[in-house]
This record gives sequence, structure tokens and C-alpha cells, in this order.
Amino acid sequence: MKTNTICVQGGWQPKNGEARVLPIYQSTTFKYDTSEEMGKLFDLEEAGYFYSRLQNPTCDMVAKKICDLEGGVAAMLTSSGQAATLLAVANICEAGSHVICASKVYGGTSNLLAVTLKRFGIETSLVDQDLPAEELEPYFRPNTRAVFAETVSNPSGVVLDIDKFVSLAHSHGVPMICDNTFATPINCQPFKFGVDIITHSTTKYMDGHAMAMGGCIVDSGNFDWEAHADKYPGLTTPDESYHGIIYTKKFGKLAFIQKATAQLMRDMGACQSPMNAFLTNVGLETLHLRVPRHCENAQKVAEFLENHEKVAWVEYAGLKSSQYYDLAQKYMPNGVCGVLCFGPKGGKEGAMRFSNALKMISIVTHVADARSCILHPASHTHRQLNDQQLIEAGVLPDQIRLSVGIEDVEDIIADLDQALAAV
Repeated sequence: MKTNTICVQGGWQPKNGEARVLPIYQSTTFKYDTSEEMGKLFDLEEAGYFYSRLQNPTCDMVAKKICDLEGGVAAMLTSSGQAATLLAVANICEAGSHVICASKVYGGTSNLLAVTLKRFGIETSLVDQDLPAEELEPYFRPNTRAVFAETVSNPSGVVLDIDKFVSLAHSHGVPMICDNTFATPINCQPFKFGVDIITHSTTKYMDGHAMAMGGCIVDSGNFDWEAHADKYPGLTTPDESYHGIIYTKKFGKLAFIQKATAQLMRDMGACQSPMNAFLTNVGLETLHLRVPRHCENAQKVAEFLENHEKVAWVEYAGLKSSQYYDLAQKYMPNGVCGVLCFGPKGGKEGAMRFSNALKMISIVTHVADARSCILHPASHTHRQLNDQQLIEAGVLPDQIRLSVGIEDVEDIIADLDQALAAV
């Protein structure tokens, strides 16, 4: 099926007499007739459900839909986008491992990798993703186990040169992990460019209504873990907690997600609730309709801001003036996303005056849903960073992150215009 049809028809496939709409399996447990049957599930000898922390039918059907949208072989839902990043990295890293991460990713992600995981013995190098390949090369070490970046960065709107990063990662025998939250599989399918693993905060465009927290990990099935067995013993050597199972031997291309589910979700418990999965699926059914509208509105808003006398600068990869325009045309020619950044004149004070003068557009700690909203990253999401860290993260003192919704674009522009009058 094509992408638009998968949004509507993917995932849940009811049998004769079953509910047409994906059911909410709001149950922690599942019954079996014999102890032997359940024992086979615990030994990973048979597939099935026994406890919703590991797997749940509602969650699995939504994961399958996202997997099909991205063109992967397997996927799993998590409690949030942060949990998806954590599990994707922890699934192949351990104490002594090293990760390379683009510096202009979401602040929570860079803090997770560079600060929190450092306490667990996993070191991360934050790199300027705009550097040429030869200047990124020295960051790789013998213990590097993964490269992480966002296809479109939050909040700075930087478009990743996927080919450059995939080539570097693979030349060093490590997988490329991409967060595809902002672009969504409607606008970009990173697996087509060689990315190995994709993560999502489904809380954003996939839900689309600011109702359901969630995340997702999708595996392409293309990275050859066996070819680099010494780097990934968790996948290629016996797991004594499951009677010596070797995931790559037993599950082949499904090894990554099987291990993440059976081992990490079992131990860390960052599972998504069936209710949130159900709400996410409702959002997914219109994803292919909403994303183009977000992009259409964002393009018009960006052009309006670019020509406004009270605006100092605008960054949106859909503008020809953007340094990322060519990359956007290469990787996401049908649209980037509905999020853009700009700076009202007057620096940080100007940004505050503008924000406080808005009437329809809300100030919220969220992004990428149906309603237009703004955030001042330096004061909110990145508040804990010092000035140098803010620069490295691509966050400027006057920067406004504007998530353009699907309202009438004339109303969005009118609210921006009247608020800019206060600058």
C-alpha cells in the first residue's frame, strides 16, 4: 500500500466479525489455558501476549503501522520520544561505549546522551553536523557504537545531510540512528537514504492533537550486526537472562527490536499505554492530510516573516534564502515540516514582547500539533544551558520556535502581525 493508504488502513486488520476500529486492549495481563503455553512465551519460543509492559495488541498494531510507513521490518512503541531515544541507544551501547550525536538536536536528547548516560559509562561527543565529512571523521573512536541525529532538528530547523552521516557511520561499522519526528514519514523516509534505525516522538505530528504521549523505534533490518559482532555482544552473544538466546541467530533481521522488547522493555518498563496508542492511531489516520497543510501554512508564514520590518531573521528550510534549502529539496522535496524559527528585532526583550502580545497562538511547551503555538527555547526548553551551550545547540537569545498549525493561515498571520507591533 502507498503511504496515504497505510495511514488509514495500516496496522489493525480485523478478521471476520471483529471490530472495524482498532480495539483498546486495556488489560495488563492475558490468559492461557496451560502453564506450558505461557512458559513458551517467557522463553521466546512462541509469539504472544502475557504482560502489557512488554507487548500489548493495541500498541503492536500502531507500531506496525508506523513501521510500514517508514518501510522498516519491526517497530516498538515506548512511553515517550525520550524513551525511544534511550532504548534505541541503550540497546547497542554499554559502559565504555561512545556515541556521536549532532549538537543541534532537541535539548532533552543532548542532555540524555551527554549528561545522563555519561553517568552510566556511555560517553557522547556532540558535533557540529554542518562540518564537512573530513572534519567529522576524527570524532570516531574504536569504541564508537552509534551515530545519532535528527532529520530536521528541534528547535533550530537544521536539515541533516543524511548521506554524509550514513557514509561516515557505515565506514566505521556503526549504525546511523535518526529521529524523524519533525519530517514524519510523510515528508522523509530515512531508510531510503541508508539510515539504520529511526526514532519518533509520536507525541508530535503523529498524534497531532496534543493528547497522547508516546515514542516509537523502527528498525530497517539492514545493519549487519554479525559483521561487527565484537562491537555488539548484546545482540551477537548469548543472553543468559533468556537461557542463552543469541538474538541475531534466533531472530535474524528482527534481532534489534526483539532484544529491545524482551530485554530493555522488560527491565526498564518505559511502555506506552494502550489508550495512548489508540489516540495516536486516530492521529495517524489523518497524518497524510495534516502534514501537507502544516507545510503549506508554514511556507506562507515564513515568507511573511521574512519580509516583515520587525523581524531580524527567519530560518525555515522551505525558503530559498535558507542554507538548508538544497538539502531539504534533496531529502524532503514535498515539504519539510510546520516548525520554523525566527527572531523579532530587539533581541531577547523583543522576543518576550512579541510572545506576550499573541492572542490566538499559544505559549506552550509543545510543538507539532493542530494548533499554532510558540516557545522561546532559551527561556524554556533550553533554560538550563549556559551561553556557550546555547550557541552549540543552535539556540539564539531572540529565537522563537513557531509551530504553525492547520488553522486558516490568514488568521495565523494576523495574530503574528499584531504581536510584532509590540516589538
